[in-house]
Amino acid sequence: MAVAKRQASAPKRTAKTARLDPDVLVGMYRDMLLIRRFEEKAGQMYGMGLIGGFCHLYIGQEAVVVGMQSAIGSDDAVITSYRDHGHMLACGMDARGVMAELTGRRGGYSRGKGGSMHMFSREKNFYGGHGIVGAQVPLGTGIAFALKYKGGNNLCLTYLGDGAVNQGQVYESFNMAALWKLPVIYIIENNRYAMGTSVQRSSATPHLFERGAAYGIPGRQVDGMDVVAVKAAGDEAVAHVRAGKGPYILEMMTYRYRGHSMSDPAKYRTKEEVNKMRSEHDPIDHLRTALLDNGWAKEEALKAIDREVKDIVTAAAEFAQESPEPDPSELFTDVLVESKAA
Repeated sequence: MAVAKRQASAPKRTAKTARLDPDVLVGMYRDMLLIRRFEEKAGQMYGMGLIGGFCHLYIGQEAVVVGMQSAIGSDDAVITSYRDHGHMLACGMDARGVMAELTGRRGGYSRGKGGSMHMFSREKNFYGGHGIVGAQVPLGTGIAFALKYKGGNNLCLTYLGDGAVNQGQVYESFNMAALWKLPVIYIIENNRYAMGTSVQRSSATPHLFERGAAYGIPGRQVDGMDVVAVKAAGDEAVAHVRAGKGPYILEMMTYRYRGHSMSDPAKYRTKEEVNKMRSEHDPIDHLRTALLDNGWAKEEALKAIDREVKDIVTAAAEFAQESPEPDPSELFTDVLVESKAA
């Protein structure tokens, strides 16, 4: 059977931080903290009415994208769903451009026309957040097909949530990827509640990493609250794909602290449950403790990182509010692809 040995639904933390260079760990800490502070500011600006429409925050899930991004190269592709701000920042996209897009301003990555769920960066090989549940999975599969067709050894990280796993297009994608041995890693960010329904109530087989078994796709369940465990699993999956063995599935057991979106009161779970996750499994606190306890970073150095991150987020918020709104002529741009002369 191609699927890895089944683990418990809440895997124990087994991170072996000593295997990574302390500088790498400090970099992971900074990247996760940047995402956390950025999302906190985005939530604040949404409450002030500066961000309209939908806004899905990534608070609590930072270890998944930071760990996976550290396992790939700059020429590899990334595509995800609408909970996408963390993915953009992890790819190296400018916090100012992301925040400006959230506020619908001209300085945003989609010139203020896309908003939270529709940002892209050709420079960083980030192919967007996507607002339709599961729609990014066949797109990510197509990107992987293109990468293989062009030659080389690049791959595509295709993120989806536990709520998207039951979509039919996901399994059509699995079949095609397995059939053609496409270089794609499907990363299921299982934050356990989808839009508001627990996995136990919505999925007949809650071990989502097994969903590729019918197509011979190997899978693994990972502690998505531990950035080092994510990095280790990412390295394993990347090695599998780069060896030409086809797709791989990673189920990241993670947890979002906020509701599905800013308009979600999240009454389907208790405050005690959320507080327990934050106090016992927070990915940033866990790594910070490991850095200090092992002498890999000084307290003052981590405080300096915190100040740096706050300055970046403050500057992003100021840039977004000072950037003008899109010119009305932008309504007629990016509608059709411009043809190039032969």
